[in-house]
Amino acid sequence: MARSSSSRRLLAGLVSVVLASGCSVGAQHSGEEDQLRLARRYFHDNNAAARRGPAAQQEFLRRTQHPDYSADVCDLGAMTVTLDPVLSTLRPDPTFSPGDITPRGEIWVVAVEVTVRRSGVVSAHQVGSQHLVHLNERVYGFTPCPS
Repeated sequence: MARSSSSRRLLAGLVSVVLASGCSVGAQHSGEEDQLRLARRYFHDNNAAARRGPAAQQEFLRRTQHPDYSADVCDLGAMTVTLDPVLSTLRPDPTFSPGDITPRGEIWVVAVEVTVRRSGVVSAHQVGSQHLVHLNERVYGFTPCPS
């Protein structure tokens, strides 16, 4: 399938945030049930926003962007990104940082299947991982930025 240059740039941006997934089995942490519940909700809400269209997803991504990186929300234009997690891979990743500072909160990583759509048509598909941060009873993520 031919990909447009903006789809390739989005995929490249996703690769910078959505890193190759690890092989750890399960989330082995005292808050495992809470983390699973919060992660499940985050992905459900992301995908529901993506189904409603680019504007709804952009609002979701703005609302759930980690507060330490609130200035880094990118505009995905006509694209939406759905994330289908493999929750059995959810595990702590305390050393992760998407930039110059380590985000506040409890950092987790989970394997995901990423599907990028432009105007409702699949333009990219890959397997990677997504970082989530539990902070103040909320889950935050990091908006993928096309480069």
